[in-house]
Order: sequence, then C-alpha cells, then structure tokens
Amino acid sequence: MIHVDALPGTPRYAGNWQQTIQKATYEAQLYKKHGLDAVLIENMHDKPYVLNRKLGAEIVACMTQIGQAVREVLPQAVPCGIQVLACGNKQAMAIAKASQLQFVRAEGFVFGQVADVGYIDACAGNLLRYRKLIDAENVLVFTDLKYSSHALTADVGLGDTAQAADFFNTDGIVITNNITGHPVSHKDVQDVLAGKLRVPVLIGSGITKDNITQYYHDVQAVIVGSHFKIGGDWRNEISNYQVESFMHRICNLRERDKYTCF
Repeated sequence: MIHVDALPGTPRYAGNWQQTIQKATYEAQLYKKHGLDAVLIENMHDKPYVLNRKLGAEIVACMTQIGQAVREVLPQAVPCGIQVLACGNKQAMAIAKASQLQFVRAEGFVFGQVADVGYIDACAGNLLRYRKLIDAENVLVFTDLKYSSHALTADVGLGDTAQAADFFNTDGIVITNNITGHPVSHKDVQDVLAGKLRVPVLIGSGITKDNITQYYHDVQAVIVGSHFKIGGDWRNEISNYQVESFMHRICNLRERDKYTCF
C-alpha cells in the first residue's frame, strides 16, 4: 500500500506536490526491491474525506499523475491498483484507465450504507457500466466490505454482502476491519468463505508478519499498509526493515508449501 500524502485542496496539504510524487515513487521502488506481488495506491491522508460527488477535479488529476509515476517504476508483470477516498470509485476507474493500472478497490459496491462520511449508495450497476463505457474492462474491481455492519443494513450479514457483490460481478472481495490497521476477525473470514464465492477473497487490514499464518491458506491475497510503517502506524514513514522482514516471512511460507500437501 502506498498512502499518498495529502493532496492539493485537502485540509492537510503542505504545499509539497513534487515531494509527494517523489515519496510515492520511492515507496514503489522499495516495494519493487523486496518483490511485492502488487501495489495499491490510496489517498489516505486526505482526511476528513468527502464522498465521491464532492471530490474535486484536482484529486483525479493528482492521483492520475501519481498513478503514472508509480506504474513507470514497477515491472509490467506487477499489478498496480488505486483507491480514491471516499467512495470515488468512478474516479478511480478513470484514473486506472489513464494510468494503465490493473485494478481499483471500491467501497459501497452493494447495499446502501451509513459511514463516517455520510450515506453511501450502492454503485455496482453504475460502476460496471462506466467501466464498459470507457473501455476499461481489463481493470478489475475489488469490493471492500468494511462498511457492511452499519445500522442501515444491520440485518444483512457480511456473508450476505459478499454473496451480493459476487452476484453483481465483482472481481474480488476485500474483508476489512472498520478500524484502519486492526485485524479482521476469524469469524468474519469464515462467514465470507462459507458462501463459496466464485471470486478471490482478500484481507484488507491488520495483516502483520506475526499473524499472516492465520489467514495464509484461507484467502488469495492480503493488503498490507500499516504494518509496513514505522511503529505499525499508517501515518508514519515507510520502514525498509518492516517490508523486508514481512516479505522474508512470505518467502518462507511459500518455500514450506512446496513440500506440504493439503
């Protein structure tokens, strides 16, 4: 995960646009060095977030430039994706198209939901039609389920939400704790897996080198953000040691599996 510094027009922007690009590409180079399987770009520092209908053109323009810069650093075989907070799913799709990225992480794909940014309407139909319209069908949509437990849809379980997203043609399910950096419960994972989905399942928060074994054989991918930062806090600078030690753990697990039958 690349947590892009606050962008122009947001409350915490520090007037450091060129440094923002340089920092994003530095992190991409670090991930390339340690052999990560994919990279996700996110405007995490743009808090407090606004919903998609209030996102300015400057956010799309800046994230497009950063997407292009990061894509140039990474090998073509390494997928690169983007998420635009909050719920800027169409914006992310347009950025992915322009920057030749391979996937977007989408919030609010199915079911109306209430979150800290306000009311989120389901977007699956509009988003996939927009993907078709701009000829971006090679861009995958990974559906984030972290808002599924809010009161408006309290009668709809996580497993039901995942099945609805699968039915509405998502390309993958991301299970996330409602608190950034906190691990996903084993029960949530099992609730989603019980639906026998047709698409990959990813863990979207709380993964560390110490708990990766709890999820390794249940899901197809994990998204790591906070654990790669100094002190395990997403707001801090990236730590070469944290990235290196995590990938060493992954390599050990993969090597072990070569000789293990399940």
